Amino acid sequence: MISALQELAAAHPAYGFRKLFSCLRRKGKAWNHKRVYRVYKLLKLNKKRRGKRRLPAQVKQPLEQPQQLNSSWSMDFMSESLASGNKFRTLNVINDCNREALTIEVSTSIGAKSVVRSLEQLIDWRGKPKTIRVDNGPEITSADFTLWCEKEKISIQYIQPGKPMQNGYIERFNGSYRREILDS
Repeated sequence: MISALQELAAAHPAYGFRKLFSCLRRKGKAWNHKRVYRVYKLLKLNKKRRGKRRLPAQVKQPLEQPQQLNSSWSMDFMSESLASGNKFRTLNVINDCNREALTIEVSTSIGAKSVVRSLEQLIDWRGKPKTIRVDNGPEITSADFTLWCEKEKISIQYIQPGKPMQNGYIERFNGSYRREILDS
């Protein structure tokens, strides 16, 4: 049993106990899973479970009024549903200097690639910002978006989780947009 487990673990280093045990069963070994697990643990083949991906701690950054256009943009998502029950999302981007809504993209699904595509169109039209202030959503923390920002030399200012007022300009816009457009 020991040699069989060691051979399988060497051949498949990413496999955990369940997969290794399944491989042993497919090879015709009729060993009890409890006994195999005890040997598995004695051989120190235990795999640590992958934890949740954590973002580094964000330092609180004061919300400052930029003095020139395109120095800072704010970006956020909103969700709403139609009368039929279908859900849709909006991606809102505003210029922090004059609070102008630069784009509102509406779709049933907006992923990181859609965000990058929208921002590329916006940059062609308005020019490139120095920073973009965003929350920690999965579309924003994805590799597609962060690599695109590095390539374009745009710094990303993440707000602290659970502190939406650190992105107050876009949150105020979202409230007005919901009251004036979506709820009417």
